[in-house]
Amino acid sequence: MTILRRYLIPIASGGLIAVAWLLGLLPVPPIVADAAMVAAAVVAGTPILRTAGRALLARVVGIDLLVSVAAVGAIVLGEYWEAAAVTFLFAIGHALETATLNRTRSALTALVALAPDVALVLRNNEQLEVPAGSVLTGETVLIKNGARVPVDGTVAQGAGTLDEASITGESLPAEKTVGDRVFAGTISTGGLLQVRATEVGAATTLAHIVHRVEEAQEATAPTQVFMDRFSAWYTPGILVLALVVGLVTGDVFLALTLLVIGCPGALVISIPVAIVAGIGRAAQLGILIKGGEFLETAAKITVVAVDKTGTLTRGRPVLTDVVVLDPALTRAELLDWASRAEAGSEHPLAGAIVQAAAREGSSGLVPLPEHVLNVPGQGIVAGVAGRTVLIGNPALLRAHSIAGTDAAATVAAGLAARGRTPLIVVLDGIIAGVLAVADEVRPDAADMVTRLHAAGVTRVVMLTGDGPLVAQAVGDAVGIDELRSSLLPEDKLDVVAGLRRDGHVVAMVGDGVNDAPALATAHIGIAMGAAGSAVAVETADIALMGDNLLMLPAAIDLARRTVRVMHQNVALALITVALLLAGVLLGGVTMAVGMLVHEASVLIVIVNAMRLLRRPGQRAQLKMLDKSDKSERREMMA
Repeated sequence: MTILRRYLIPIASGGLIAVAWLLGLLPVPPIVADAAMVAAAVVAGTPILRTAGRALLARVVGIDLLVSVAAVGAIVLGEYWEAAAVTFLFAIGHALETATLNRTRSALTALVALAPDVALVLRNNEQLEVPAGSVLTGETVLIKNGARVPVDGTVAQGAGTLDEASITGESLPAEKTVGDRVFAGTISTGGLLQVRATEVGAATTLAHIVHRVEEAQEATAPTQVFMDRFSAWYTPGILVLALVVGLVTGDVFLALTLLVIGCPGALVISIPVAIVAGIGRAAQLGILIKGGEFLETAAKITVVAVDKTGTLTRGRPVLTDVVVLDPALTRAELLDWASRAEAGSEHPLAGAIVQAAAREGSSGLVPLPEHVLNVPGQGIVAGVAGRTVLIGNPALLRAHSIAGTDAAATVAAGLAARGRTPLIVVLDGIIAGVLAVADEVRPDAADMVTRLHAAGVTRVVMLTGDGPLVAQAVGDAVGIDELRSSLLPEDKLDVVAGLRRDGHVVAMVGDGVNDAPALATAHIGIAMGAAGSAVAVETADIALMGDNLLMLPAAIDLARRTVRVMHQNVALALITVALLLAGVLLGGVTMAVGMLVHEASVLIVIVNAMRLLRRPGQRAQLKMLDKSDKSERREMMA
């Protein structure tokens, strides 16, 4: 029904034109066929004339005015077919334009449709189905298999899996247990969850995404601003040209033909349709682009500055090496004693050792030590099952006069040279071995750097507050082009500012909250893993909702493709208008033929922009995302 309403005017006008042609073949007075042609022009031209009048009241001279003047002039001159043809074709073009913009906004429509209308809440130990908008913060919402999550919240009880593709772009369902975050609009694929609502209604992540995409699709890109200025001069120019030609040649019909042929319809739609399609496609991939301005800038990125911790790495330490130096101990025994001692430590590396011991099943539930003494800058001294365990650096060993530290120090130095943090373990005064802990590099980090280079980025710079050895180890593993280590937040800002001064278009990638000065200084600030972070969604120029690093090159590649489509559309529109104007002035191009070619160019521009809604470049990347997700889950389960 909506489609019929959209094409009702061109259908009615086209029907009247067909009737006029039939009447022209019958033995009836010519005035009858002419009347049908005029009626066709009136039906199709009235909305055009109305739009032109509103534009004139706002002191805007647009293409609707050109078409209106040409149609009225043609009727006055008795060229009824030309008047009907130009208004009919323009009406078709307008209907196609509206349909295309609606189609390219389908991503936003799909996002809005994700929000469920009802929620199942627990009130007074009863399950009640209530409107989703009436759920209160702090209430418990039940999420059963197949149901959509109506709120943002935290799992209070139960376990299950959720399809979060609509929010994060991740294609594999995410496992959820007590304490995990869930987002409105995601779909349960198994299990039963009791979720404590933390954000409801317009405060949910989904609502923030919808709001951001709405704003982005309406935002004006620099190229669009230029085209608007161009049109402001072009349209009056065509009017003046037509007037001059009419006065010089005395051919009013030629002047009217120039008005019609000069309508820059394809030019007007060339950029908006590409921007809406590009931003809509990005939203489907879990990439939020703030507006056309940032879409264009992202296409020009030459340098990407990446924060190490939490971006190239997971942001949590893991045990990487276990070196046994006491032949009386096994690996499992060394790890067991170390985990028992670290179970009572407050050091951030302690958790990595305890978790590794639990995974390897060396001690099951790790008992707490009898006592723990933290020695700042050196390590810990713990009492475990009546024995003394020291874990730390060579300074701790020297302070306790431990013999034979040279061998342990050599092993520790070798591990440190590989960017890891070594921890020497001593059991009752005897060196037992050395453990090494490091922040785990994401498995897709190296592939991300490769794909960034393939997307046209010339340099990838890693910024980190860690020391040179750690930075070098991560950089070598990932294939970073340039390393900047031992940086404070203000130092990162200086690096980004320096890259800008050198003439680079810089993108800074972080978590959207930390490193805020550097993110703000870059041409494009990109927030990683922004799902659930309203601050990141609202402040970042581009927000990657998931944690997949391959979304970053996908975003840049999509931006470049969108800008290419914009440039192609503008070139096509300008060339078409120039050739048609030349054809009119030199003879051979009539009003009807010119308008037909003009509308064909509009259709080509639309089809070209619609290509962005397909996923030729992203499909392979998303397959790679699936592989990285699967490998990551296998590692977590191992």
